[in-house]
Amino acid sequence: MFNDKILAGLMNWYLISGLDETTGEEAINRFDTLDSEEIRIQDAECQPQVLKKELQSKYMNDNNDEIKKTSIEPGVEAATKLALGAQTVEQLIAQLQQFDGCALKRTATNLVFIDGNIEAPLLFIGEAPGAEEDKSGQPFVGPSGKLLDAILESVGLDRTKVLISNTVFWRPPGNRTPTLLETAVCLPFIQRLIELVCPKIIVTLGGPAAKSLLNQPDGVSRIRGQWFDYKTPNLKQKIPTLVMFHPAYLLRSPYQKRLAWHDIRAIARRLEQITN
Repeated sequence: MFNDKILAGLMNWYLISGLDETTGEEAINRFDTLDSEEIRIQDAECQPQVLKKELQSKYMNDNNDEIKKTSIEPGVEAATKLALGAQTVEQLIAQLQQFDGCALKRTATNLVFIDGNIEAPLLFIGEAPGAEEDKSGQPFVGPSGKLLDAILESVGLDRTKVLISNTVFWRPPGNRTPTLLETAVCLPFIQRLIELVCPKIIVTLGGPAAKSLLNQPDGVSRIRGQWFDYKTPNLKQKIPTLVMFHPAYLLRSPYQKRLAWHDIRAIARRLEQITN
């Protein structure tokens, strides 16, 4: 028999393990809902030399920052067509709300796309929403969001003066790392957002965002503080892009906040040079 103490301990273990919400009245065997191709893709992390390399070469940006369409996942091609069809940010949001090509949508509560000012010259892009973001439908509203607000405030900025988004727009269950396929399916939408708002500066927060948008294989510790050029075929000119540590990492490693201070100061100086 389970007593209250054991049940409380079990629930706490579930929370630690990332099982922090229910998504239906009955248990679902997810293996029964996946076809062999999806299972093969989800196994990529266990076979990096096989599929992970294949997905990176086919889905991530090449040297010309173009999306490569392949027959492996029709969702990527469908996402590209939908994204390119949007002529305004509002249309892009509407397309995302109707898009069913990302499996994360089935377990997430809300679409988490953008927050802030779409006319702002500065665009911050993180990785994926967490539990707080999933509940609110807004990016960066949890502890890492509060730290990001403090970083912005240190140079006189706030959310009315910047735009904030992620490379993945639905929360991965248990806050796990998004798969390459999940990132690839969302990539056309973030690229189209950049093309529509055309910011003066882009800031990637964390390694996954830098890898997805800039095709940078190195870890964030190696490339943070460096400037890169972001370009797509539909952009008239390259956009200067800086890599920063993700606020969630800074919460775990507070001694690195000094580097974040240097980075946000560099961004503020570059922004002043561009806008004046």
